[in-house]
Amino acid sequence: MLEEGKLYVGTSRNPDDSINKGEYLDLKYANRHGLITGATGTGKTVTLQILTESFSNAGVPVFCADVKGDLSGIAAIGEYKDFLEKRAQTIGLDPYEFQEFPVIFWDLFGEKGHRVRTTISEMGPLLLARLMDMSDAQEGVLNIAFKLADEHGLPLLDLKDLRSLLSYMAGETEKLSAMYGNITKQSLSTIQRDLLVLEQQGAEHFFGEPALKISDIMRTTNDGRGAISVLAADKLMMNPRLYGTFLLWLLSELFEELPEVGDPDKPRLVFFFDEAHLLFDEAPKILIDRVEQVVRLIRSKGVGVYFVTQNPLDVPESVLSQLGNRVQHALRAYTPREQKAVKVAAETFRPNPAFDCFEAITQLGVGEALVSTLGAKGVPSMVERTLIRPPSSRLGPLTESERQKVMAVSPVAGQYDKDLDRDSAHEMLQRRAEEAAKAEEEERRLEEEKEQERPESRRWTLPGYGDEDDEDDRGRSTSSRRRKSSSRKRPGYQRQTVTEAVIKSVARSAATSLGRALVRGILGSLKKGF
Repeated sequence: MLEEGKLYVGTSRNPDDSINKGEYLDLKYANRHGLITGATGTGKTVTLQILTESFSNAGVPVFCADVKGDLSGIAAIGEYKDFLEKRAQTIGLDPYEFQEFPVIFWDLFGEKGHRVRTTISEMGPLLLARLMDMSDAQEGVLNIAFKLADEHGLPLLDLKDLRSLLSYMAGETEKLSAMYGNITKQSLSTIQRDLLVLEQQGAEHFFGEPALKISDIMRTTNDGRGAISVLAADKLMMNPRLYGTFLLWLLSELFEELPEVGDPDKPRLVFFFDEAHLLFDEAPKILIDRVEQVVRLIRSKGVGVYFVTQNPLDVPESVLSQLGNRVQHALRAYTPREQKAVKVAAETFRPNPAFDCFEAITQLGVGEALVSTLGAKGVPSMVERTLIRPPSSRLGPLTESERQKVMAVSPVAGQYDKDLDRDSAHEMLQRRAEEAAKAEEEERRLEEEKEQERPESRRWTLPGYGDEDDEDDRGRSTSSRRRKSSSRKRPGYQRQTVTEAVIKSVARSAATSLGRALVRGILGSLKKGF
């Protein structure tokens, strides 16, 4: 039943329900990507589980998301169940053996697995703008922020780094606008509010250090099996935009870091993207173009990407055309959109004259699927109606204690569970602000000292007033100095009597009248002479 270099998927059967032959996925073409679709409850998760088991036994590391928690059972040995044994006998799987697999649990929130983090810089402005659903103007401002951080050596590691940088930009909008283009305080304020919302949704757990090393999801065990990285995504699904952005970031990191290997005998890593429609929902064209580029080119890096979703219409046609290995579970055709989905799914297969694909898709039972994989020279095989083999690991979730035991013996235990907050943009900008404040304070102090050392203007004093009290008068108000001056007594000064004051007043008046008469007499004489 099993063949070297191939993964056993199940056994096809003829239209008369007789067993036909085994259906396989050739490891040599497993990096040509794939698609697993089907309505809820038709067996997609079990198909994902048996493919993951097969890749692991072939020495291929796997990364997959566990949306409902059911996939965690792959870390435990399988348990006997009547319907599983019956399926094994029906398809001729003999012997049917149970097995447990090497699993590393991951979780963005650090609750059901080891922490998964990346930095703001590694995420980049494009994915971050997608995560916060920014307008074009806001995305432009965000690009300027990243440019500014690069030019000034400001590492953007976590959310507080980006917030500090945006606050700095808000105080320098006029200067920065002249250098990089228009930056409005309104756009900066909106981005700050979006960051606050993102933080409340749990994104602060995702951004920071230590950042995930790609090599840690590409491990193999001592016995040659590929490690299975299972991302706990049940809580993450409460924020689907964060989920889709994270998985797209991971794809981008794989694309950027891995070297070209051409067409290897087996993939270096297989990536299962469950609930794939979340990646494309309301995504701008530039983001869809990015996904298409990564999917098209990452094959040469030795990475296979498998999308798992309910409806083939969830995946853009440009991406759908890149998926060569396909497993189609049952679809329902009650509405026009569902009928269109069934038609699209049927038309993507290489036809089999033995049955009608459109009718077969609506009649498939649980654990049954239409299967077409790439064969010799990468040509798709004729579609076959296939009974999917039963899993070797446990069908169902682990208990919490079992999960903790697996995490305790994980090869990455202790590496990602403690936060690391090194010197970055937040601390650097804070120091620069403190240094600027100190410099301003020192400049003000020096100016005050110069002001005190500057010579004062010369003051006029009345006869009899000395300057011995000038020092005491400094710093006092003019009115207080006048009051003090008026209260001083000149040497030899005596208060005059009322009689003396009257005599002096009469004398001054007489002198004034005499002076006026003399002036008039002189002027009158001069007038007559002319």
